[in-house]
Amino acid sequence: MSSKWVRFVIEYLGIFVGVVLTALALVLFLVPNKIAAGGVSGLATVVFHTLGFPVGLTMLTINIPLFIFSVKELGVRFGIKTLFGTLTMAMVIDYLEPVVTPLTTDPFLAALYGGILAGIGIGIVFKFGGTTGGTDLGAQLLKRFTGMSSGQGLLIIDAFVITTAAIFFNVELALFALISLFATAKFIDLVQEGFHYARAAIIISNTPDKVTRGIFDNLNRGVTILKGQGAYSGRERDVLLVVISQAEVTRLKVLVHDIDHDAFIIITHVHEALGEGFKSLSNQGDGSSG
Repeated sequence: MSSKWVRFVIEYLGIFVGVVLTALALVLFLVPNKIAAGGVSGLATVVFHTLGFPVGLTMLTINIPLFIFSVKELGVRFGIKTLFGTLTMAMVIDYLEPVVTPLTTDPFLAALYGGILAGIGIGIVFKFGGTTGGTDLGAQLLKRFTGMSSGQGLLIIDAFVITTAAIFFNVELALFALISLFATAKFIDLVQEGFHYARAAIIISNTPDKVTRGIFDNLNRGVTILKGQGAYSGRERDVLLVVISQAEVTRLKVLVHDIDHDAFIIITHVHEALGEGFKSLSNQGDGSSG
């Protein structure tokens, strides 16, 4: 089997696993407890408890126009993955709903654990370049056009669904749904970007050469030299940029302080670092194949 087909199988298997986890979050926690935690699934939950229509079938009906839009905006291959995720989600939910027993009737526990499990599932689907339709697709589109994270996009788009839940159920259940939505958004980002965030340090020192050599010798990290100029003094100077792991932050601060007591350091979060010393760039899919 060629590497292309191996990647094809892995991607669709990954999407399937993510879909099953998301479906379990709905049937074990969210739907039976009237937690309409955003998205088409949230709308389907409202419809299920008010009109009695199956959740999976309702989601599929709502997703049809969104699928057509995804093909137009994100291409045929992405559309195929969306169709696969959407159809699989509808079938798995309606298959599992009559055969599984909800794990809790406590709305807080349902919102929390349902949100976490859904976030893990959707994050896996996103990681393999697919969606489960609905506002998951909207989040992918926002990420494509604005650069915001998938979790942030999902949070923004799904806000109106929480309002719908407040109208058809009650405000308390809508508040529980909001908890679930935050948990889902957080875990989507954690699955896609990882738990171990890197740090970027910007260093301004009177002895940039010594600091650079110290980083080379003690941290074995590359350093990029940026050309800067003081706005007040007009003095040109080298500004050092280095990306390090979270565990190396303290070592870097001590190292720089020992070399230059007057150095100025800015340390900021880096949600993902690809390349030498971090995750391999070659292992990152572009989400467009399949």
